[in-house]
Amino acid sequence: MSWFEDFSVGDRLRHARGKTITDFEVATLCHLVMNTHQAHFNAQFMEPTPFERPINFGGITAAIVVGLAMQDTGEHALAELGMAEVRFPKPVVAGDTLYALSEVLSADDDEREDAGRVTFQHWGINQRDEVVFEGRREVLVMRRGSR
Repeated sequence: MSWFEDFSVGDRLRHARGKTITDFEVATLCHLVMNTHQAHFNAQFMEPTPFERPINFGGITAAIVVGLAMQDTGEHALAELGMAEVRFPKPVVAGDTLYALSEVLSADDDEREDAGRVTFQHWGINQRDEVVFEGRREVLVMRRGSR
C-alpha cells in the first residue's frame, strides 16, 4: 500500500516498526535543533516535576512517529503538504518505545494528473498503548503507473 489508488477513506494501519527512545533523542537531538529548554536535558531540574526526568521534545516525537508511518504512507509521496492539529497528550522519556498508527481521512483527486491528495490521521503510542502524539498530515501521492 503506497500508491494513491491504494488508499481508501477509513483504512487503518498499524505500522510494523517501533523505535525505542534513548538519551540521544531526548537530549542530543534537542541541542542539534537548538531547543535548549531544561526539560529536555537537565535531570536535576526535572526531578521535582511530575515527569521526574527529562522528556523528549515534541518535534522529535512527531518526526519519529511520522517516520515510522512513512513505509506505508509516504513511499510514493511527491510532496508533504502540511501537518495540523498536532497534540502531545503524554510525555515521552528515554526507554519508551514508540509505534505508529494511521487512518486515511480523505483521498482526493489533485490538479496534477499523476497524483492525488491523501490526508492521514497519525497517532504515536508507547509500549503501554498510551497516545503520545496525534496529528493530521496531508500528502501528495503518485498514482500507480505515473512514473
